[in-house]
Amino acid sequence: MIFDHRTYCVRPGTLPKQMALYKEHGYAAQCRNLGKPVLYATTDVGDVNSYVHVWAYRDAADRAEKRAAMQADPDWQSYLKKSAEAGYLVSQENKILVAAEFPD
Repeated sequence: MIFDHRTYCVRPGTLPKQMALYKEHGYAAQCRNLGKPVLYATTDVGDVNSYVHVWAYRDAADRAEKRAAMQADPDWQSYLKKSAEAGYLVSQENKILVAAEFPD
């Protein structure tokens, strides 16, 4: 199993707006294509202008297939357009994590 760990930073003061935009226009399309996230969270300390989400996949091929389907989804494309127009996002960092053999 692999995990896609994504951290997004937004302009100060816009995190609630970004979360509302995603909840209304992006979440359903993303879950329809990727399944439910392992984690979707905002930060309480540290960089309070960021949020994190983690998605689980069987392997790299599963991730590629699901992400391709999502990119082809008109609802997801509509969300991406709305997000770009809003201009809240500043940066994004993605990591692919491989689960350790332990714990069971």
